[in-house]
Amino acid sequence: MKKVAARKKRRTSAKVARTTKSKSSPKSVDEYIARLPEPAQTKLKQVRAAIRSVVPAETTEVVSYGIPAFKQKRVLVWYAAYADHWSLFPTAAVIERFKDELKGYTTSKGTFQFPLDKPIPTALIRKVVKARVAGA
Repeated sequence: MKKVAARKKRRTSAKVARTTKSKSSPKSVDEYIARLPEPAQTKLKQVRAAIRSVVPAETTEVVSYGIPAFKQKRVLVWYAAYADHWSLFPTAAVIERFKDELKGYTTSKGTFQFPLDKPIPTALIRKVVKARVAGA
């Protein structure tokens, strides 16, 4: 009986370890995006490309607070996907500056949200990120 109980305990521990491992923070932006289901995965690839098109060449991609970010001495902008939307985190100052253009989107102090089922406002994203790079 003890052997059976020990075997069950090992199996349970192995399951927990696998589950915990898969829920750990991603080590790279590619890993973060690969974990996403569709359509979030495709949307975030497009968002990433839009951001990359306006940040300086020496900007690096990092995972910060468990989500993707672009960094140049400091984090310029974070972005992430959720069940029904994706978000851009450009800081409160940038959101305040673009509050009129962000009407119609859900916003908070440091982020704004876009529905996954709507087209990506690429021009707006580029404008917001350029402002962040410029120091806003």
